[in-house]
Amino acid sequence: MKDGFKIPDVTFHTRVRDHMIGGDNPFIWRHITTEELFKDRRVVLFSLPGAFTPTCSTMQVPGFENRYDTIKALGVDEVYVISVNDTFVMRKWMIDQKVEKIKFIPDGNGDFTAKMGMLVDKFNLGFGQRSWRYAAVIENMEVEKWFEEPGREDDCPTDPYGETSAENIIKYLEIAAEYR
Repeated sequence: MKDGFKIPDVTFHTRVRDHMIGGDNPFIWRHITTEELFKDRRVVLFSLPGAFTPTCSTMQVPGFENRYDTIKALGVDEVYVISVNDTFVMRKWMIDQKVEKIKFIPDGNGDFTAKMGMLVDKFNLGFGQRSWRYAAVIENMEVEKWFEEPGREDDCPTDPYGETSAENIIKYLEIAAEYR
């Protein structure tokens, strides 16, 4: 993956609330494409190995949620987190994390992650295939700036975190803002 890469065309399978439906489960399936999320917009996308996992839940998601307004003020339309988890898990994790600002994208089959070249085996942890930790500033479907944790490999014995932190993304956005 590198700067200038056009992101893949993928459809995400999500569940959204439909106020026309009553009862305990007022949700319908909605299929959202990468074009709907990324076309004609500048967004920050960050990916992580899994919902409810320690680094993702204690540092990465809270970091982006707490710095959402700062990121938006630096010329970003939206902040997305994506994980190889289904829509039900992603929604429950969003509620558990008390997230109100960043948007969760479920990549249940790992289609987007695979096409981004970031699908890795995490069989050593019992996770199956998951995403390597990365982040990107994406403008109109194209990677403006790519961030990736070092040491990407299948069954990596460590979980590096730092390159893809909200603080690191903000540093880039502050410098980029001077040239926009």
